Amino acid sequence: MATPNHALVLVGSLRKQSFSLKIANAMAKLAPDTLKLEVVTLHELGFFSQDLEASPPAEWLAFRNKIKASDGVVFVTPEYNRSIPGVLKNAIDIASRPYAQSSFNGRPVGIVSNSPGVLGGVSAAKHLQQILPGISGPIMQQPETYLAAVGDGFNEAGELTKDSLREVLNAYVTAFAAFVAAHKK
Repeated sequence: MATPNHALVLVGSLRKQSFSLKIANAMAKLAPDTLKLEVVTLHELGFFSQDLEASPPAEWLAFRNKIKASDGVVFVTPEYNRSIPGVLKNAIDIASRPYAQSSFNGRPVGIVSNSPGVLGGVSAAKHLQQILPGISGPIMQQPETYLAAVGDGFNEAGELTKDSLREVLNAYVTAFAAFVAAHKK
């Protein structure tokens, strides 16, 4: 069997028991053999400042290199105040700089938003769709995935227990695996 493609799942929340982290871990388990998903949290990244670009911190360089070494990136994000969390925007700013040297360039991108509410984080996903063009590779358009009512989807150990959520995530990660394969450099 051929070596699977390797994609990162960037978790847009720092909360230890975040639904985004649980969803990212579930996606990694559901990924087909053609795709290995590596869950990446953003705890280690300091705040972006253009003043640091001439001599970027080691954690910025490591984060950029991890993205450059990947075959694709999936953003899994909650919605904060009808947008993405600041920590995720900060990570995008770090990875997309310096100007015209975005680490995301050429990499296929996927977006999964989530909420314990009924709207599934749709505003956060739409903001990512506004932010990413020009600094990323192609963005997977279908299936659009706005996960609503995720609060009862996991047990106390963080394992996926909701069959309807499993079906949606399985369909998404299968489509993303094909998307990455179709756009691999």
